[in-house]
Amino acid sequence: MNPVGMLANILISAIIIFATSYLLRPGFQVESFWTAIVVALIVGVLNALVKPILSILTLPVTILTLGLFSLVNSAIILLLADLLVRGFTISPIWMALPAAILIAIFSAIASRLK
Repeated sequence: MNPVGMLANILISAIIIFATSYLLRPGFQVESFWTAIVVALIVGVLNALVKPILSILTLPVTILTLGLFSLVNSAIILLLADLLVRGFTISPIWMALPAAILIAIFSAIASRLK
């Protein structure tokens, strides 16, 4: 992917994360748009490094739930990002699941608009 496309994807992801924080306040909080950009970068790295391993480990459950368990994997990635990024808070822990669902919906809409 070219650098401009990668930058656009990061900015779109940051906008989606920032919008989700407004919809799910106070349980899912992003301090600023710059924090949302950092979260988007960290989530991208975690998706590249951790999510494949997580997907393999949870494959039987994912098959049994017809793929819905992949949303739990996305929620786990968000919780890991919460541990790594100052200014990004998910509390209580269960708020990661509705956040993952909203981010997935917004991302699907954004990818259709490209």
